[in-house]
Amino acid sequence: MTEHQGHGGHQGHGGHEGHGDHVGEFRRLFWVMLVLAVPVVGFSGAFASIVGYELPDAGWVTWISPVLGTVMYVWGGRPFLTGAVDEVRSRAPGMMLLISLAITVAFVASWGAALGVVAEHLDFWWELALLIVIMLLGHWIEMRSLARTSSALDSLAALLPDEAERYEGEQLVTVHPDDLRVGDVVLVRPGGSVPADGRIVGGEAGMDESMVTGESRTVRRGPGEDVVAGTVATDSGLRVEITATGEDTALAGIRRLVAEAQGSSSRAQRLADTAAGWLFWFALGAAVITVLVWGLLLGYADDAVTRTITVLVIACPHALGLAIPLVVSIATERAARGGVLVKDRLALESMRTVDAVLFDKTGTLTRGEPVVIAVEPAEGLTEAEVLAAAAAAETASEHPLAKAIVRAAAERGLDVPPAGDFSSSPALGVTATVAGRRIRVGGPHLLAEEGREELPVAERWRADGAIILHVLRDGRVIGALKLADEIRPESREAVTALHRRGIEVVMITGDARAVAESVGAELGIDRVFAGVRPEDKAATVRALQDEGRRVAMVGDGVNDAPALAQADVGIAIGAGTDVAIASAGVILAGDDPRSVLSVIDLSKAGYRKMKQNLWWAAGYNLISVPLAAGVLAFAGFVLPMSVGALLMSLSTIVVALNAQLLRKLDLNPQNAV
Repeated sequence: MTEHQGHGGHQGHGGHEGHGDHVGEFRRLFWVMLVLAVPVVGFSGAFASIVGYELPDAGWVTWISPVLGTVMYVWGGRPFLTGAVDEVRSRAPGMMLLISLAITVAFVASWGAALGVVAEHLDFWWELALLIVIMLLGHWIEMRSLARTSSALDSLAALLPDEAERYEGEQLVTVHPDDLRVGDVVLVRPGGSVPADGRIVGGEAGMDESMVTGESRTVRRGPGEDVVAGTVATDSGLRVEITATGEDTALAGIRRLVAEAQGSSSRAQRLADTAAGWLFWFALGAAVITVLVWGLLLGYADDAVTRTITVLVIACPHALGLAIPLVVSIATERAARGGVLVKDRLALESMRTVDAVLFDKTGTLTRGEPVVIAVEPAEGLTEAEVLAAAAAAETASEHPLAKAIVRAAAERGLDVPPAGDFSSSPALGVTATVAGRRIRVGGPHLLAEEGREELPVAERWRADGAIILHVLRDGRVIGALKLADEIRPESREAVTALHRRGIEVVMITGDARAVAESVGAELGIDRVFAGVRPEDKAATVRALQDEGRRVAMVGDGVNDAPALAQADVGIAIGAGTDVAIASAGVILAGDDPRSVLSVIDLSKAGYRKMKQNLWWAAGYNLISVPLAAGVLAFAGFVLPMSVGALLMSLSTIVVALNAQLLRKLDLNPQNAV
């Protein structure tokens, strides 16, 4: 338990590199290739014959598509060709190899047709152009959805002060925190941050450790006690002897945990890559069979070449290249309009499999600020009299608990009399003169000084983990106040709705067990982890994962960052710290925990659309490739290139329209329960 300025006693007041460059690269490349594709398609003889228009008779016209098509193949196709090389080296054929196979075969066959080496109808310049443009569009959309908006490590570094004041003899010298060494003594001024881990050697202050521990109330620290880099002395100056610097500090340890968890987090292979890998072998196998059957068994060498090339080109995954990126793009856009920012598409995809949601308590399930829960008057007095007296004495204080008391009096419409002679003592409490009477508000130390006993109700309140302040008038106890971190009214609905979906709800906090158990019992939470140190939060997530759980972690503080990164899905409250936001895959713009349900709904709906789109996209290949290979030739039917092109376009349109249906999903948190 802790204390803070003006209230004595232990119960008193107590750089990562993003995807931005890739987004810009694919965006520029897409627009350039789109411009080049217009003349390539327009002056393609094969496309003209399909659509039914005549090209000019000039000889130079026939070279527009080959020349510009070659530029598109070399320039626009480069990302796919280099990606294909990587897939070959890693022996993991996927989307890049399938795209590269299609555009390379189309390029070679089209030049063969242009030079008269192969049949004229093997002119695929228009196919090559459209495939490159559509694939670049898909990758641009995908990279944009992957772009990171902030850096977890930069945000952690920002918690440290830019300068530190080091004692050299009796003189203070301003130095950079990196220049501090173990054994140095520094001055931390009121409101200033501790520059490195250390031990207090002079002074006493209420320390705001919420950024590191998650504890909502300030902690009283005095000589001999340890303080952590990045924490803030709220009311008094301190002399601190440095005990750890640089990479040895607690903050650096949290930073390492974030980096390790981010680096080791499992990433499921993208569905489209898996489908593309199978389609690659399917297309390659169909091409080999086509050559063998038409060339060797039936002896139609010309038909074997024509149909083999047609099979390889017609297998190009137009719709497959858009199937996943379109769904992700629309889902993230829809989420943003619903107050949910998706930073990691894999986090969104994984949310549907989550079976345990781990909530941080302070600032997530609770508001992170104290409120007056109850007022217990002494015999012969009323609650209003006690609260009004306390509020009058606290009016001049800026402490969070003082503000809570004043706010409670205002909400009840009480007439708070003016106060004078205000004073405060970090070890005792506040004192003021109200209507000629001496009013004091504080914790156990104040009662000890006055030689008074606490009210009987205090023992029961203490079991709930509440903050207990007593109010004295002219040395006599006239009442007690029970304060606690206010539970969000939406939290109970969120927990109940998660239970209805078969999801276990777990709470983790740095608070004492009595506080945590009280909140857990009130909300109906399944498991409670209390008194958890910052470095152990990620370990708690791992322990749940070791039980076979798929864990989503919801938090808002620096101490939550490693756990957010370790979890299968990290969800940050948008009002939280930059580092928590940067470590999460999903960010809630508001502070409504019911929004977690919206993320689950979006994940399930998005996954359904992904699967549907993959079936539509792959279905085109599964049907058209065998037909192009001539599997029904015995019945007199071989899929013409023009019909294949129409099927290809239809498949792309169906995929695009199906993805648009996600826009109708209701992500209002109030409706998610």
